[in-house]
Amino acid sequence: MDFVMAFIVGGLICAIGQILIDATKLTPAHVLVLFVTLGAVLSGVGLYQPLVDIGKAGATIPLTGFGHNLVIGVIQDVNEYGILGIFTGGLRSAAGGLTAAIFFGYLMAVFFNPKAK
Repeated sequence: MDFVMAFIVGGLICAIGQILIDATKLTPAHVLVLFVTLGAVLSGVGLYQPLVDIGKAGATIPLTGFGHNLVIGVIQDVNEYGILGIFTGGLRSAAGGLTAAIFFGYLMAVFFNPKAK
């Protein structure tokens, strides 16, 4: 059942993004920023965690999940280190994902030899 709920929640988030791109003049970059910000705001007011509890990876993998991850890290570091946690929490919580993205992006560039257009 977890797979089904992840598919439904993740699919709804992606469908909302596609509708925003198709029905408005928002560019994909605008939708990216909107989703990260929306995930952070909803997480900050406590509304995103119930969605994560229901949708699991369907809610944590999309861009809204990245915003949620940043806020969770900031809250944890503020509780542990005080005001300094505002600056360290987001980086600490997202470091693994960012490192993986850079590493695998580098590997793809080495293996597939990208060319400028």
